[in-house]
Amino acid sequence: MTIPATIDDVQTLLSETGYVCGRPLATVVFLSLKLGRPLFLEGEAGVGKTEIAKALALMLGRRLIRLQCYEGLDASSAVYEWNFPAQMIAIRTAEAQGSADREVLQRELFGPDYLVERPLLQAMRPDEHGAPVLLIDELDRTDEPFEAFLLEALSDFQVTIPELGTIKAPEPPIVILTSNRTREVHDALKRRCLYHWVDYPDFAREVEILHAREPGIAEELSREIVAFVQALRTEDIFKKPGVAETIDWAKCLLALDVVDLSPEVISDTLGAILKYQDDIAKIQGSEAARLLKDAKATLEPG
Repeated sequence: MTIPATIDDVQTLLSETGYVCGRPLATVVFLSLKLGRPLFLEGEAGVGKTEIAKALALMLGRRLIRLQCYEGLDASSAVYEWNFPAQMIAIRTAEAQGSADREVLQRELFGPDYLVERPLLQAMRPDEHGAPVLLIDELDRTDEPFEAFLLEALSDFQVTIPELGTIKAPEPPIVILTSNRTREVHDALKRRCLYHWVDYPDFAREVEILHAREPGIAEELSREIVAFVQALRTEDIFKKPGVAETIDWAKCLLALDVVDLSPEVISDTLGAILKYQDDIAKIQGSEAARLLKDAKATLEPG
């Protein structure tokens, strides 16, 4: 599919994939596609940063390539590595056959047959369906040397393999970078990108998201779920639940055939929305009843 012509088109097409977003996010996505600029998304975990890349790939009919960042990730791990076990087998075979011409063998061993392509190199390859969507997920988990490498790679959309030379993308990939802001990402990298802070949605949008992801859920129950989760986010807890947890909790409640929230149901299923025992212990019992009462009060007319 070609790039959508308007912001409204982006919003409509994303909603057709099940991703509901507001106009500000749709605008920055449109500009990223139109200008060919990487898109840098920051926000709390579980607010839909990763999902936007998946939705974009689905919307455009492009391949999604994901680079999951972690502490200690380096350029070679993100770009390529050589298939060392296969190389050793080839060396032993050549020696056994008495055909170990060193120059020929070296060219073979460090050729395409033994190259293991990692996400950044995969994203530089031509694709019949168009440039892929490259998701660089949780960039804040890496360190500054990797950021510096990315700065160069995203500027020229090319990578260098010493044994093979420079490989340049015939068409720049659609790049989405995400960060949970566990540390600040360097300004130099941010300047290469369009930026958007992905916040928790308001009540109406979160209900809309829930219905898009779980169309079988009853209207009243969906409103109660969202009202309770949003009340929970105002509490002093270690990890506030994101939209992903709202959806997971709804799935659990549907599996249990729950039609109406109660303190008992909430206490039994808190593990779907809270991931730390201290938070669960704090909310169980009377706190769950209080929050549910407050949440339902916000749903009463007038």
